[in-house]
Amino acid sequence: MMEYVIWVGTALTMVGVAGLVWCIVLAMRAKKSGLPDDQIKAQLQRVIVLNLGALAVSGLGLMAVVMGVILS
Repeated sequence: MMEYVIWVGTALTMVGVAGLVWCIVLAMRAKKSGLPDDQIKAQLQRVIVLNLGALAVSGLGLMAVVMGVILS
């Protein structure tokens, strides 16, 4: 049973890491877009929200992995 928790936690962690990589890509695109500063700032604020969400998903996944390892 705990091995399922470990695998689900691993999947969540990988989704979170992929989200973090996507945030890096979005931030790089925003900086290279050549838009005015206020529009770049608005895009980066959206990226920050996505970044925090991806970090939360990754953290939950890591907690699930640790819990599964400890309880197994």
